[in-house]
Amino acid sequence: MPERSRKLNYRELEEQQQYIEDIRTMADRPQTYHVVTYGCQMNAHDSEKIAGMLQEMGLTEAKIRDEADFVIFNTCCVRDNAERRALGNVTWLKEVRKHNPKLMIGVCGCMIQEPGMAEKIVKQYGFVDLAFGTAVLHRFPEFFWRALHEEHVIVETGGEDVIVEGMPARRLRHDAAYISIMQGCNNFCSFCIVPYVRGRERSRDMKEILSEAAFLHENGCHEIMLLGQNVNSYGKNEKGSAFPELLKALDDVGIERIRFMTSHPKDLSDELIDVMANAKHVLPQFHLPVQSGDDDILRRMNRHYDRKHYLDRVQKLRSAIPGIGLTTDLIVAFPGETEEQFEHTLSLVDEVGYDSAFTFIYSPRTGTAAAKMPDQIPPEVASDRIQRLIALQEKRQREEMMRFVETQEEVLIEGLSKRNANEISGRGKHGISVTISGSENDIGKIIPVQITGVKLNTLAGIRMDESGCQ
Repeated sequence: MPERSRKLNYRELEEQQQYIEDIRTMADRPQTYHVVTYGCQMNAHDSEKIAGMLQEMGLTEAKIRDEADFVIFNTCCVRDNAERRALGNVTWLKEVRKHNPKLMIGVCGCMIQEPGMAEKIVKQYGFVDLAFGTAVLHRFPEFFWRALHEEHVIVETGGEDVIVEGMPARRLRHDAAYISIMQGCNNFCSFCIVPYVRGRERSRDMKEILSEAAFLHENGCHEIMLLGQNVNSYGKNEKGSAFPELLKALDDVGIERIRFMTSHPKDLSDELIDVMANAKHVLPQFHLPVQSGDDDILRRMNRHYDRKHYLDRVQKLRSAIPGIGLTTDLIVAFPGETEEQFEHTLSLVDEVGYDSAFTFIYSPRTGTAAAKMPDQIPPEVASDRIQRLIALQEKRQREEMMRFVETQEEVLIEGLSKRNANEISGRGKHGISVTISGSENDIGKIIPVQITGVKLNTLAGIRMDESGCQ
């Protein structure tokens, strides 16, 4: 049975710390860095760790990519367009280097774990200085040091099948933080490459998670987001604490707001629903990817549930937690999908009524079972279906969000509005973005808000004073 997680031992810490110190004292090392992140929240949290290590090496963040001495791309390979965007931007930096010969370029993340990608980086992207996968993130100081001292591209993709504790992180926000509780996936959905690049499921020790949460709470964090490819499977393979037990323990830490993602419908238990319904700090929001509304497509996707089971989980969530915010993932144009099967997805979206949905056209990924399936859907058919799905989702989304009008939400302010300099935005307890009047001084605060209207993807509101009056 593999370890769930482990701390770096003394020798490993000493080795990586020595690399950090050596880099810090180098006169001709890069002085500034910029991290470009693609993909999910797991990648965003990994980027926080990369930034933390770079700052320990003495580098400071450059807000603008073109002004950095070292640029690193933390990549995603779940969808083909994310991979193409990443490689396109890496190639663009080759031109930038002509004007800045000392520019260093790094590539890391899931894409590097793909079969053959390491070799491709060496052959086609030889101007890259270092490339490494997710399993060896903790050795980044070593790779950076080697890139500074060696002429060839540094490429590393191996590593242990464990989660390494104790890495520094530069949190993107002080008021809200990611906490990774597990890595990898055992489900092997036929369309998904994650098990091949992130590895099999392994969970962190609950004591380590609780310690991290307590530290964040003591330092003013209002909200945590628990991360995992399938948080419902936390602890199962290692016969450790299960996810409902972890949630109950975190609820006692005292952080005001607890969210989590992503959940797999087949593993959503009545116990977890009950814990959510009775917790003080777990927010009434649930991301429950369905992918398709057709039973045959779900079977060929290897999802291990059918439409009836999924709708049962939705009904139990809504019965136990009235008003819960429900979101999902949907894929159209899976190989062999007929018009009738696509319409089953439309009818499910209409029946459930999601607050939001991530919608995708199926993207073949080399190495997955679905990539070898016959009857790949023509692009023009896929495009028509995604447009029809988005149109229906936007209609149902607006209808569902109307339930919040004339209610109050506590909104954690995340930043300034991109459309209006006199407005700020954040997320309410149900996970929906809310826009109100305000300034930069409000960022990081929890503000009570009266909801007044519905926009396309957000809610509009008016700030309330402490007595609850406008």
